[in-house]
Formats: sequence, structure tokens, C-alpha cells
Amino acid sequence: MPEKTAVTSYGSSRNKRGLHVMLVLMLLIIIVFIISVNTGYIRLTPLDLLKTMFGKGTAKQELILFDFRLPRIVISILIGAGLAVSGAVMQGVFRNALADPGILGINAGAGLMVMLLISFYPTTSAAPVFLLPIVAFVGAACTAALIYSLAYKRHQGISPIRLLLTGVAVAAGMSAAMIVLTLRLDPDKYQFVATWLAGSIWGTSWKFVLSLLPWIVILLPYVIYKARVLNVLNLGEQTATGLGAAVTKEQFRLLAAAVGLAAASVAVSGGIGFVGLIGPHLARRLVGPKHQLMLPASALLGALLVITADTIGRWILQPSEIPTGIVVAVIGAPYFLYLLARTKS
Repeated sequence: MPEKTAVTSYGSSRNKRGLHVMLVLMLLIIIVFIISVNTGYIRLTPLDLLKTMFGKGTAKQELILFDFRLPRIVISILIGAGLAVSGAVMQGVFRNALADPGILGINAGAGLMVMLLISFYPTTSAAPVFLLPIVAFVGAACTAALIYSLAYKRHQGISPIRLLLTGVAVAAGMSAAMIVLTLRLDPDKYQFVATWLAGSIWGTSWKFVLSLLPWIVILLPYVIYKARVLNVLNLGEQTATGLGAAVTKEQFRLLAAAVGLAAASVAVSGGIGFVGLIGPHLARRLVGPKHQLMLPASALLGALLVITADTIGRWILQPSEIPTGIVVAVIGAPYFLYLLARTKS
């Protein structure tokens, strides 16, 4: 009885700590949000920001805030949450600490389909915005199926290193296909593809927010709802089957949700990598391995990472910009090498 009480007390304290961590992350996101709104070639003081928010700013201030900065900031938060949770799900399903939609080539597959769609339209702005996430999902799903089939070995399953190397190879092939595609594009579209490959957030209007929002609003709660299933899957397929889980069906559903989150994010963000790697790992360190806490914490950390990277990219070389993906890569690449060095199988 005392042992049971101690375990319950430990679990309760862990949950409280997790909630405190998430509250701190929310506060940090709000702080960076305020800084990001005031970051740009034309500055808005906190007083100007308040006036504009309540409809008392000038026409120019309203244009800057509501038409340019707010949509981009909201998109940064959404894609950060989507990519981080997608990575968390892939790490849980594959039981691979290095799984990430960017590293495994899922983002590249989605991006290739987006490039193909855009190439059929006279300008990038003419492409149907609400069709982009669907097309990206098709590309990401086909890429995920290809990677899974190439990495899977009968009687051996999928080893972390084989999955990683297969994903890197497929991502390289997809990126090469996109570069070949650019040879047939006009200069404007070529510039767009170049910025996309660098991870520039190119969808910066409210219509892009609306095209991305349904995917995040539907798939993110679904994945969090399946947190207990992910906990069971982490125990291994045999143990999960013994506990009554429909392993194959649950893996398929969770991977479909992860691919959907990554594809929809990539459709408006470009090739931003490492968010799905860094977010879950930091969340696991802060709140523990239970997915009930780890998934929401991953979403918050991913959102914080992307909005911070986007703010730094817009601020450091004003009036020019550094693509968000490059800023994230500066942070993520060393962390990825560190994790790779620690991986033994």
C-alpha cells in the first residue's frame, strides 16, 4: 500500500511539473509573439500595437499588422506545432529517436508535389491555396510508403539506422527532382523554388492560415487523444499485442495523422527541417516520456522554435530576411549530430 501511494504521488508531481512547464512555454510564446509583431523594417511600438489591435491605428499600421505580420506569425505557430507533433508520433511509432518528417524525406515528398502543382500555373499566387495541403499529403503519403517498404526487412523489422539512411536517400532524390524541375521554370518560379528549398515561410496571408488550420485543428487533438496508444506501442509490438492493441491498424492511423500534419505544414512553410526532431526530444526531457504530456509540450516547443527562428530571420539582416529553415538548421544540425553519435543501433 505505501508503494502504491508513493507511485501515485510521483505520478501526480510529474503531471504538475509537466503542466508548469507548458504554462512557461505558453508565456514564452506570448513574449516572442509580442516581439515578433514589433519586428520588421517598420516598427510598431507597444502603444501603436495596442491602438491598432483595438481599431485606432492608422491605415498603414493596420495594413502592416493585420495583412502582413499577424498571418505570418500565426502560420509560424501552426507549422511549428504540426511538425513537432508529427515528429513525436513518428518517433513513437517507429521507436526511433532520430525519426523526423524532414530527415526521413516526408517533407521533400510533400514539397515535390507542391512544386509540380505550382508549375502548372502562370504564377505561384495563382495556385489553388486550399488544394495545396491535399496535394502535399498525397506526395508525403507516397513517400512514407516508399521509405517504409525500402527500410522494412522480413524477420528483422525496421532498424533505426536503416530507416534513417533510407529516408535521407529518398529525401536527396526528391530534392534532386525538384532542382531538375526548376530548369523548366521561369525566373519568378525559380526564385520561389529556391526560397522554398531554404525553408522560407512563403504562405503569409490569411487564406494560407485558413488552408492550414483545419488540418491542425483536426489532426492535433486526434493524435493527443491517441496518446495512450502511443504509450503502449512504445513497449514493443509483442507487448502491445499482448495488451490488446490492434498494432498494425493503430500504427497506420497514427502515421497517416503524422504525415497529414507534416504535409499540411510543408505546403505553406517550405522545407523547414529538424523541428520534428528537436521539439519531441526537448519535451521528453522536460515533461517525461508519457505522451499525454509530451505531445502538447512538443507542440508548444515546436511553435516556440519556429516563431523564434522566423523572428530572428526577419530581424538579423533588416531589411533583408534569412529563411526560417536556415535559422532552424543552425540550431538543429548540431543537435541531430549529437543524437546520431549517441545512437548505437
